Amino acid sequence: MKKILFAASEGNPYIKTGGLADVVGALPKYLDKEKFDVRVFLPKYLCISESYKQNMKYVTEIYAHMPRGSEYIGIYETKVEGIPYYFIDNEHYFAGDNPYNQIFEDVNKFAFYCRAVLASLPEIGFCPDIIHCHDWQTSLIPVFLDAFYRDNHFYRKTKTVLTIHNQKFQGRWRIDDIENCRDLPANYRYKDMEAYGETNFLKAGILHADRVNAVSENYAIEIQGQEGGEGLDGVMREVSEKLSGIINGIDVEEYNPRKDKKLTAHFSIKSLAKKQKNKEVLQETLGLKKDSSTMLIGIVSRMTEQKGFELLTSIMDEMMNTLNVQIAVLGTGEDRFQDFFQHYDWKYPDRVSATIGYSEEIAHMIYGGADVFLMPSQFEPCGLSQLISMRYGTIPIVRETGGLKDTVEAYNEIWHTGNGFSFSNYDAGELLMIIRYAYDIFQNHPKDWKEIMKRCMNMDHSWKNSAKKYENLYLELLSAKG
Repeated sequence: MKKILFAASEGNPYIKTGGLADVVGALPKYLDKEKFDVRVFLPKYLCISESYKQNMKYVTEIYAHMPRGSEYIGIYETKVEGIPYYFIDNEHYFAGDNPYNQIFEDVNKFAFYCRAVLASLPEIGFCPDIIHCHDWQTSLIPVFLDAFYRDNHFYRKTKTVLTIHNQKFQGRWRIDDIENCRDLPANYRYKDMEAYGETNFLKAGILHADRVNAVSENYAIEIQGQEGGEGLDGVMREVSEKLSGIINGIDVEEYNPRKDKKLTAHFSIKSLAKKQKNKEVLQETLGLKKDSSTMLIGIVSRMTEQKGFELLTSIMDEMMNTLNVQIAVLGTGEDRFQDFFQHYDWKYPDRVSATIGYSEEIAHMIYGGADVFLMPSQFEPCGLSQLISMRYGTIPIVRETGGLKDTVEAYNEIWHTGNGFSFSNYDAGELLMIIRYAYDIFQNHPKDWKEIMKRCMNMDHSWKNSAKKYENLYLELLSAKG
């Protein structure tokens, strides 16, 4: 049996700020338990709910030598659906009311965390064949492994995989100011970790990991180009032979229109007419006019520039004045986008609803009750919302980027293929054009619309498929020579 360790900065159900937590919380459960012994390491943040902390059992504590001196590392353990979870405790680093703080604190915090994970493994008697690192916060594990542990027999055969969930975030700071990196050899600090005069955790991890993986095949291509590489495109091209892309999955039990307890009416491909009741309830709950003929556009998203909302600001009035559409928005983020949606909520109170914040119940109601789901992203490494929306027969309108391009096939009215609508250029005019096109199909070609809904619901985006690809990646790495 192969031993796999997941190391990440967040994971469901303990701490979540985005899709990373969904992956870390789901993927280990779907790996073949007869072939893989999978365990997960997370920081023991002070902000983790007390209800979860109560179920954590103290394992041991150690003191490891680090640049600041002898550092305390507490180790706690619990299980989720049979998967062991370990938590690194040190309140000096993991205090605060959220997992991420000011960037300097974060780079030092996660440098400590990477060292603590490696120092803890012999104490719990778990020698991983592969350490699967996630994003920049754990990117120094392959670096510290090479710099400090390769002469240790315990780690002699350990390989590393680094998954990039979003290359925009890289862990950058002034090189000499990061306390927990000061004892790294000069060639590590000033060569492998340096990018544009700063330390770059992600770059270092990319260079030292045995394999690098992006969260969609198309995103693996995009990050090798100047536009999508976020300054690391040259590094990505350099390591292209060890780079792959695997799309994320979704929890098909949590997002199941036949059993979802947050929906008023359950439905399936064979009973699509029942979806209309969820639309009515969504309209009533959000204060929108009850109107079956309107095309209800759903948005569940962080309100950031990455998500493409600046395109929407340019076309909102024209769209509202020329099309019979409603918009249901749920999310939080930049003030300018929150203000934008709230303004149109005020301007069109029976046609636009803006819920600032997050509600799992409203999110499910939007997925289950909207006609279309809008994701005009500037870039999107994987995207989960389009996968969830398709599960409910809510047809996605997306920009052709990253995982959106991999998972949404544009509707072809000649061949009657496709499971959504898409546009190529990051352009407000193109966005309006594709919304108009979807609107025409919705209003004037109901039979074709229903067929698109069925194709959406027939898609298999379960973790089972993605997990199999990760299993192949692990086995391929372990069978490789060198």
